[in-house]
Amino acid sequence: MAELSPEKRLDLYRLLRLNRSLEERLVLLYRQGRIVGGLYRSLGQEATSVGSAAALEKGDVLGPLIRNLGSVLVMGYTAREVLTQHLGRAASPSGGREGNLHFGRPERGVVSSISMLGALVPVMAGVALAARLRGRSTVAMTYIGDGGTSTGPFHEGLNFAAVQKLPLVVVAENNGWAYSTPFRKQTAARNLADRAVAYGMPAETVDGNDVLAVYAAARAAVERARRGEGPTLLEARTYRMKGHAEHDGQAYVPREELEEWAQRDPIERYAAALLASKEVTPEELAAIDRRIAEELDADVAFAEKCPFPEPGDLSGEVAPPGLDLEPAFLRRLS
Repeated sequence: MAELSPEKRLDLYRLLRLNRSLEERLVLLYRQGRIVGGLYRSLGQEATSVGSAAALEKGDVLGPLIRNLGSVLVMGYTAREVLTQHLGRAASPSGGREGNLHFGRPERGVVSSISMLGALVPVMAGVALAARLRGRSTVAMTYIGDGGTSTGPFHEGLNFAAVQKLPLVVVAENNGWAYSTPFRKQTAARNLADRAVAYGMPAETVDGNDVLAVYAAARAAVERARRGEGPTLLEARTYRMKGHAEHDGQAYVPREELEEWAQRDPIERYAAALLASKEVTPEELAAIDRRIAEELDADVAFAEKCPFPEPGDLSGEVAPPGLDLEPAFLRRLS
């Protein structure tokens, strides 16, 4: 823990707790029929998202998936923005045009998630290539689940990134399940990190429920990418403590597995580590929890009062106003 300042370590706890508490509020709204569309939780996986995104620097670009709410919060999006997004309100980042984490602004360092799994890998490889061509030191980071590593775009994007030695970090979240298919039926490989050998790139397997271990591994991968040494595949071993989505009762999951992984809860583990370091008191952690709860009360109230978008507005300004489009793209439009 010596590499991180006490303030940074405490902020990691705040982000982990905010990630979980915000999702708990979203669950209540979903069960009330207030959420537009489905709800995909990251319960048990918060340390992977928060720890990896925290390794990025200003100017880097993140491409999250549906279980990476924590990484979006690290990049500066607020709980209020996430709530209005899920409720489909006009004040949301997408103006009520999309749901869940399907939003992003390049100037905020976030590229919108893509539902076709694996597709973000070549997209973020392209982001990394564009940044290098412009002489920037940008590092791109994106995520993929264990099931998503079986898709064509994952292989094509990773191979292209390796050949071009692009500054890309791909975090493979091995959470045990691709919807209802267990990891052992996804691949004959023992670890997802083993796939990187075929592309000639470095890889590492890390405890995805240990936020400091994730941060350290991601930081090393980001620094390697920034030095021009190419991409890294980072496998985070974690567990999906809820079904594929909130509507999925996960009856196919052995109860003993859930009970075993519940003992490895990433937030409780990190809180225990902070307290053991003697740099934080139980009262300080409790104060953070209370402040998050109070702020979420206000954020939920705000989101529920926000109006829905006008029907006539839904087809306009799909691209953000003032977006700096490439000349070649403009020529194709003419």
